[in-house]
Amino acid sequence: MCLSIPGKLIEITAQLDETFRIGKVSFDGVLKEVSLTLVPAAKINDYVMVHVGAAISIVDEVEAKKTFEILKQLGELDDLHNLDIN
Repeated sequence: MCLSIPGKLIEITAQLDETFRIGKVSFDGVLKEVSLTLVPAAKINDYVMVHVGAAISIVDEVEAKKTFEILKQLGELDDLHNLDIN
């Protein structure tokens, strides 16, 4: 199943210009680098939805946390460290 997962943008790790950036996103403490190309307005501490290694939207913190908790309850994040979001 393919799904997007909310995470918190904690660092911009590479930047070619205003559009082409890579950021480090925290998923409940698990850190992954993701493309920020589709969300040029994203800034540190924003919550983003990540799908196959790319942030696809900026989301509200409360909604991001609710979604993450639901995914955890459903067992979708049982193996978060190996989750293929990169």
